Amino acid sequence: MNDIKVIGGGLAGCEAAWQLAQRGINVELWEMRPNRQTGAHTGGLLAELVCSNSLGTHLPDRASSLLQEELRRFDCLLLRIAEENAVPAGGSLAVDRQKFAEAVTHTISNHPRIQVLRKEADNVPTGPTIIATGPLTSPPLAKILEQLIGHENLYFFDAIAPIIQGDSIDMSIAFTAARFEKGDTPEGDYINCPLTEKEYFEFITALKSADRVTLKEFESQINTGVTAGAGHFFEGCLPIEVLASRGERSLAFGPMRPIGLHDPHTSRRPFAVLQLRQDNLAKTSYNMVGFQTNLTFSEQKRVFRMVPGLQQAEFVRFGQMHRNTYIASPITLRPSLQTRTWPDLFMAGQIIGVEGYMGNIATGLLAGINAARFLQNKPTYMLPVTTMVGAICRYITEADLNVFQPVKANFGILPALIKTKIQHQDRNRLYTTRARAALDIWMKEVYDG
Repeated sequence: MNDIKVIGGGLAGCEAAWQLAQRGINVELWEMRPNRQTGAHTGGLLAELVCSNSLGTHLPDRASSLLQEELRRFDCLLLRIAEENAVPAGGSLAVDRQKFAEAVTHTISNHPRIQVLRKEADNVPTGPTIIATGPLTSPPLAKILEQLIGHENLYFFDAIAPIIQGDSIDMSIAFTAARFEKGDTPEGDYINCPLTEKEYFEFITALKSADRVTLKEFESQINTGVTAGAGHFFEGCLPIEVLASRGERSLAFGPMRPIGLHDPHTSRRPFAVLQLRQDNLAKTSYNMVGFQTNLTFSEQKRVFRMVPGLQQAEFVRFGQMHRNTYIASPITLRPSLQTRTWPDLFMAGQIIGVEGYMGNIATGLLAGINAARFLQNKPTYMLPVTTMVGAICRYITEADLNVFQPVKANFGILPALIKTKIQHQDRNRLYTTRARAALDIWMKEVYDG
């Protein structure tokens, strides 16, 4: 007999289930796929990565690397599996998405205390429960959550980038390299498609005028500055055509910046570069970095094949747009990720307004640990707000609801440093040092495993 139900077999749900099971709790993990698919997933594996295959940078003194470091202290399952299935990605932790999902599915499905059920939740189950259904929560459950919370769900529009077949890339034009040669392999971890100034501006002109898939709820709201919940884009993952509309050089200073790259074919630095990141260990597919899009499939073929090196590109997956739902967490959740009204109901992942794979995993981890403690009649944990996990939980539970938007790991949500005059290059290091010290003390004085 199960002690708790976890609804959702994504990153947050799988990590929550693992943390519960490791603490002796019997878990029923519900996942509606493959019986009912979403508009973005493709199969039935647990922890399927829909967007990028990158879990963030692991370079020192960066917000995402600090988050990864904190999760290692808690024996995070999904971080360990990600590192075991990593592909070269310069300073980032990127994974073979198929092997990653297969490994998570195998580990979770074979845990003696976890029972995976392929069923859809059309209501909130009675008894102890963690809801981690993600941004593509089925409409019946999303409606029930609105009724329980007493507030309309919020949402934004997110996009995913195309994936290119590796052997269709023209390597007589493209070249392998990582920016500033900071790769894991001698030849470089990215394939780079270089553009001259003329090629770049021709590409931008075509991109801005290309046909898009019509999504009635947001098509008239591009760049209008609408508030959370009114139908808008997530600034951290703007469609490439929307970013291009903000200025002709916005891509050259953004995802197509050529800084740190040298074209060996011309012995010059390109005017702009489209980078392709390895998407699997076999090197048969590559993700177009930063090129999330809502162009029609035919326009993606036409416009993206204008990029030198991609004239004959074959698409393993086209980019597309989807609507992401999240709840009004500031009026719903405590920093322990318990709901304010029902202490045996926890929530985690993108459904609560967390962005980024590692952020989702982090909230699943904390929800799982705290749900186990609740079932064991122990007080739930709240991590120090000077840690990245603690800061994320504070933000989503204390933000002003009128401006509440999804948050990724970033140093801006940490409490300000006491020193006012700090060199920019030292700020991140000081945030990281303080977070490590705070977690050391907390784990020594509060945490009991």
